[in-house]
Amino acid sequence: MIVLKTRRELELMREAGRISARALKLAGEAVEPGVSTLEIDTIARKYIESQGATPNFLGLYGFPATACISVNNEVIHGIPDSKHILKSGDIVSIDLGAAIHGYNGDNAATFACGDVSAEAKRLMDVTKESLYAGLKCAVAGNRVGDISNAVQKYCEDRGYGVVRDYTGHGVGAKLHEDPPIPNYGTPGKGVRLLPGMTIAVEPMINEGTWRVKQLDNGWTVVTADGKLSAHFENTVAITKSGECVILTDPD
Repeated sequence: MIVLKTRRELELMREAGRISARALKLAGEAVEPGVSTLEIDTIARKYIESQGATPNFLGLYGFPATACISVNNEVIHGIPDSKHILKSGDIVSIDLGAAIHGYNGDNAATFACGDVSAEAKRLMDVTKESLYAGLKCAVAGNRVGDISNAVQKYCEDRGYGVVRDYTGHGVGAKLHEDPPIPNYGTPGKGVRLLPGMTIAVEPMINEGTWRVKQLDNGWTVVTADGKLSAHFENTVAITKSGECVILTDPD
């Protein structure tokens, strides 16, 4: 069921989104050679809790941390670990969110650790650009397939694989709500976008094949060919006036 948010609910989601975005910014600033992924997770958790909010990933479906921190060929759901020490050249995807006053924020970004290759930087750039290509289509009256196709076309035209096994989603009183927001699809197809809808658009883009596999820990998803992956995400609100509003804005 798709839940349309009232003006008051959107204000509460904006607060959750702001805390989520600031936590993500702090976590990204901590990405440096010699830092463990657990240290980054701790920074994010302390910030979220200092704001009176709750890390909404922690314990969700049994996930053991505040943030999913996925490095290089890890696509999503990487588990922070004191033994996983970052090194120069790594690319680090951080996905996290905060809940406050009964509403959720959710966002992700991929950060360069030290000096990364030109190929890694291009993958990160294209993935981020594809997010905003999708958001340009997040307009009342359009359909989910318009967002999906915009992401897919932007990335595939540049030679990248678009993950199909995992998608964006609605966000609200629950972290994961209807509708799903795939990163591939057909224009004009899918659920119609209506004012008051709040959704997370999150391209997960691979350097090589779109195919992925899950590791034995039951969480971490990696590229099937071992090549790099990048991930960017914003929670947005569909408005009456035209362009969507990004709720996960740190300012």
